[in-house]
Amino acid sequence: MFAKHSRDQYKEMIELHGGKNSGSISKKTSFVLAGDNMGPEKLKKAESLGIKLINEDEFLEMLA
Repeated sequence: MFAKHSRDQYKEMIELHGGKNSGSISKKTSFVLAGDNMGPEKLKKAESLGIKLINEDEFLEMLA
């Protein structure tokens, strides 16, 4: 769950800035935009692959 924007709004922002949104994590994933209720399996997979987790504020700062 996100506080500032909906999941769909974040997906749109990612795509508008040339990114690709994916529902699964792989070694090709650049970073994970993590909400408050990120599932433990996704967290575990991201950590095992060394994928950076960012929060809403970090993401919005990237776009500024």
